[in-house]
Amino acid sequence: MNFEYCSYQLIANKGAKSMIYNEKEFENNLLSFHHICIKAQDIETTVQFYQKLGFQIKHDWALPSFNIKYCAMMHHPKINVYLEIADKDAAMPTQGRKKLPDEDYVENALQHICFMVRDAQLAANLAISYGAQPLTEVLNIIELVGVGFNKNIQVKNTLVYSPNGEVIEFLESLDF
Repeated sequence: MNFEYCSYQLIANKGAKSMIYNEKEFENNLLSFHHICIKAQDIETTVQFYQKLGFQIKHDWALPSFNIKYCAMMHHPKINVYLEIADKDAAMPTQGRKKLPDEDYVENALQHICFMVRDAQLAANLAISYGAQPLTEVLNIIELVGVGFNKNIQVKNTLVYSPNGEVIEFLESLDF
């Protein structure tokens, strides 16, 4: 698959005014990736699971205007990653639709959460001991075939379902 790259302009309408931005303005304004947010079917179990993975609650709150009874911003100090966890009734903007009671899952844009680790099998075993369910039984070793100018890369990973149901990948350290 070939992709052509081109420069473009983004136009944002502000009332009667039209403002033109170029792609570098966003890049220059961008500081970092901050967090992802998940909705927990069982907020207590989900927060405890991520605490066992090393996350700490930095702030928690309720926000009645979005029907949020409990939401926690969690941080993993070693890897400097933030994860926001909202209760199951939170009415915040989201992608996709709610899972129906008889469905195993609903497919949407979020495919998985990935943590880079030294030992993927050990990470999966620990996550399973904390309440996760195995998605792969053993360490996967996959050859990613490069496209275009990219080299082939060998990936070693394991996959689990968290107690809340999101897919978590444990990827052994590599350089893309």
